[in-house]
Amino acid sequence: MTSQNAFDLVIFDLDGTLVDTLPDIAAALAAALEPTGIAAPELAVVKTLVGDGGRELIRRALARAHVDGDVDALHAAFLAYYRVHVSERSTVFDGVADVLTTLTAAGISVAVLTNKLGAIARQLLDDVGLGGRFLRVVGDGDGFPRKPDPTAARALVAEAGTSAARTALVGDGLPDMRTAHALGAAGIAAAWGYTTAEGLAAEAPAHLARTPAEAARFLLAKGR
Repeated sequence: MTSQNAFDLVIFDLDGTLVDTLPDIAAALAAALEPTGIAAPELAVVKTLVGDGGRELIRRALARAHVDGDVDALHAAFLAYYRVHVSERSTVFDGVADVLTTLTAAGISVAVLTNKLGAIARQLLDDVGLGGRFLRVVGDGDGFPRKPDPTAARALVAEAGTSAARTALVGDGLPDMRTAHALGAAGIAAAWGYTTAEGLAAEAPAHLARTPAEAARFLLAKGR
């Protein structure tokens, strides 16, 4: 696949990039912790703990509370609640739907790579109206190592029939930028998400975008 664009494929992160999922994640964490008597972190704190999947979120919450706990049991409780309430308060970030439409109209394939469980990621995207818009949605449990390992991203590049050099990865997390570097793709830091702009800039992205529209402008203008 080749086109007049600099990129043939744009791989998006999900949480904090396409969809603001923080309220539902925080609610699921609170529900999992409540029987243990551990106080649930406030939303602003949960924002600093997310990015590497539910199991790591549990580990970080326990470490922050200086408490030992059964991570497997708490993770199971977290998932049981989250599967039922995955999209109650989650919302698509302003401008994201338009960006997906614009990229697709320009002949650029779009995909999702997330550390969220793949089945839950696909359910969430369906619930918020973004289902069916992607070449593929890949998450934890779909047969690939988690980000920042680039194996899943390489599979998406192959499926799109392009190369890493003609691929961009848009994400708000440090694992996203590290995946882009490992893949040899352009990392577009989504500064509208959960990681600070300073933290993202330290990962040397190809571009730091303050809004989805700014990310799209960079993706479409580069190389012209």
